[in-house]
Amino acid sequence: MKLKARGTAIMSIRLTPPFLNVKDRSLERAGLTKQQIRSKILLKLNSQKEEERGQKSKIIKEKLFKIRDFNKAKVVMFYIALGGEVETKEMIKEARKLGKIIAVPICKKDRISIRPCILDENARLKRSIYGVCEPMTEKTLHLEDLDLVIVPGIAFDKKGNRLGRGKGCYDYFLKRLPKDVSTIGLAFNFQILPNLPTTIQDARVNKVIFA
Repeated sequence: MKLKARGTAIMSIRLTPPFLNVKDRSLERAGLTKQQIRSKILLKLNSQKEEERGQKSKIIKEKLFKIRDFNKAKVVMFYIALGGEVETKEMIKEARKLGKIIAVPICKKDRISIRPCILDENARLKRSIYGVCEPMTEKTLHLEDLDLVIVPGIAFDKKGNRLGRGKGCYDYFLKRLPKDVSTIGLAFNFQILPNLPTTIQDARVNKVIFA
């Protein structure tokens, strides 16, 4: 489907303290479990004003579209935002106008199966078992077909470690990607922490873009 001519992307994330609000300082304390961090940030995602979410998502889109890995990519796997995440709707529209093939994840009942599925412009969507919107018509791609994967998350740290919703779907998926497929996490500034608790099952992303 395409030609690839690049090496593995280098993690590039800049944290300029203070990057947490005063009321978020509890997240800096050592010893918080994944579930404790997840609960605190989910609360902020759900309580953030929609106008602020939209403004920050627009800034993140502008940053993404300036990145070399994005501009080189022919096949980009986005996610369809859920529960206050960085909105990707306008990113998908504009990327499609640039001639990129757009894919989104579809999930299966075994929890660990994420497959990239082509998202046509007028595709009809349905809710998955996890509440995420997916194309009703499945036109799946091989992992080798992807150039870039845009990754959601509840939290990220400066090493690219990622905290998801606890299902393990993305960790398993990211570890199966070919080495030359770039991965970029999208987040709001309150989702960026100094360090996250990790296990051997967790997967990192190459870059994180936030606002």
